[in-house]
Amino acid sequence: MGDATSGEETGEARVLGSYNCDEGPRQLVAQRIRGKVAVSDVPAGDEGRVYLVARHVPAMAELHGLVADYLALAAELGRPPLQRDWIFEK
Repeated sequence: MGDATSGEETGEARVLGSYNCDEGPRQLVAQRIRGKVAVSDVPAGDEGRVYLVARHVPAMAELHGLVADYLALAAELGRPPLQRDWIFEK
C-alpha cells in the first residue's frame, strides 16, 4: 500500500496474462491506483519498455475483454501491440 500521508493507495500488481514476442516474455498486469484499475504491458524480466494499456478499467467484464483482445493481438503481431502504430500495418 502507498504511504498513508500522501493520500495515495496503490494495490499489488496482479498478472492477468502473459505472452512471448520479439522482445521476449511479457506480462499484462493490473494494479489498483487510487481506487481505479490500470492495465500495463510489462517485460517479464528486468529490462524492456512498459506500456500503459488502459488507465481506468471500470468493470470486470471490460477487463476480461481487454485482456483477451490484447493477448490475441499480441500473438497475431508477434510484438507488444503498443510498440508502434500497428493499425497502419494491416
